Amino acid sequence: MSTAVAAAAESSLRDARPAPYWTDRPEAPARRAPVSGEVAAELLVIGAGFTGLWAAWRAIERGTAPDSIVVVDAEQLGYLASGRNGGFVAASLTHGLAHGTHLWPREVGPLAREGDENLAALVATVREAGIECGLARSGKTTLAVEPWQVEGLREAKRLGDEHGAALEFQSREEVQADVHSPSYLAGLRDRTGTVLVDPARLAWGLGAELERRGVRLAEGTRVTRLARQGGGVVADTAGGRVLARQAVVATAAYPSPLKRLGNYLMPLYDHVLMTEPLTAEQRAAIGWGEGQGLTDAGNQFHYYRPTDDGRILFGGWDAVYHRGGRVDPAYEQQGGSHALLARHFFETFPQLAGLRFTHRWAGPIDSTTRFTAAYGTALGGRVAYAVGHTGLGVGASRFSADVALDLLSGEPSSRLRYELVRRRPFPIPPEPLRNPIVQFTRRSILAADRDEGRRNLWLRTLDRFGLGFNS
Repeated sequence: MSTAVAAAAESSLRDARPAPYWTDRPEAPARRAPVSGEVAAELLVIGAGFTGLWAAWRAIERGTAPDSIVVVDAEQLGYLASGRNGGFVAASLTHGLAHGTHLWPREVGPLAREGDENLAALVATVREAGIECGLARSGKTTLAVEPWQVEGLREAKRLGDEHGAALEFQSREEVQADVHSPSYLAGLRDRTGTVLVDPARLAWGLGAELERRGVRLAEGTRVTRLARQGGGVVADTAGGRVLARQAVVATAAYPSPLKRLGNYLMPLYDHVLMTEPLTAEQRAAIGWGEGQGLTDAGNQFHYYRPTDDGRILFGGWDAVYHRGGRVDPAYEQQGGSHALLARHFFETFPQLAGLRFTHRWAGPIDSTTRFTAAYGTALGGRVAYAVGHTGLGVGASRFSADVALDLLSGEPSSRLRYELVRRRPFPIPPEPLRNPIVQFTRRSILAADRDEGRRNLWLRTLDRFGLGFNS
């Protein structure tokens, strides 16, 4: 790293607010009242992120009366994972085509089509509802930044061709002509599989429309106990209780009233930076005329994208696990991850030296050992859960909401036939084993990236069984 890059990175963070840019805006909605007293519902949704919001939305479309749906959140709607992500809405339900082919070779084709249909329906719903969330169908480019990654992009192109994906391999000259960075060696352009959104505005828009239709949203409402009662369930909270016939648990990496979910979830802290708006000269210096999302091809990767107000979001690479799987706001500004991201940013775009970051934040991703969500039921089928999207939940959350509702209905559906839905991920070992295993795996991944992608025996063993560590 050059002295100039180090200096640019150091000065760029001096005034960055320790808060998510997406939710740190004047248009953020006022906090809603918590549950008070006893509330009756047909459907209770625990967690007001994307999975929970889509569960309420899809329940209405299936015929549930809106005024019989209650959505509760321990904090605020979209405040946690759904308000802290990069705003990439991917079609993939399998954490990429290669991963899906490895784990579910007989199902990867139908799952890919399912994902495409889910993304198309999500986009149509957002547009029909008039939700202003900066939705852009600009796609994504995956970038080779090391020589060994170039052949990986070629292989991904061949796999995409087999499944009818419209992917374009870009040479060094082509990709650098598109986005001007000296670090790019090749690119794989996907124009249809990813949509960009402002995630907080999407969550706020979904919530506002649900309320307009009659759904009750209660914030500051942590469920302390979820149990059977009569023919339904009861959810106890600090201010009261909700009596419901059925419930959906959509709490992602955050504490859940279903303790069993801790066996499948590994909270990994992901870190993000947001720049100030670029000047016209700065925009010209980097090109990026199509405004697509960008991501590295390495095991430890960055993701970045422009915003509709002229900024650049830059996140990823580090995936930090805290002993015991604890989730704590104090972790969000700890360590050197933001400083490391700033250095990586100016190594990618040295021509932007002098640009400052206005926001720096972090949050836990609900990762599983297979990088896809875990589904199931509890309390005699009265409760369904969908958690563990491992960084690709903005789009897959709508599919997961449908899966949860399918499970509650007890009726067969096309979604329930998939092994991805029927089989849960391999459980994560408990502490004190979990932390050393995670840290050893993380060191192995870093070593593989330094050694031209060569994976050691431990990583190859995990690959064989479809297990891993990812954000």
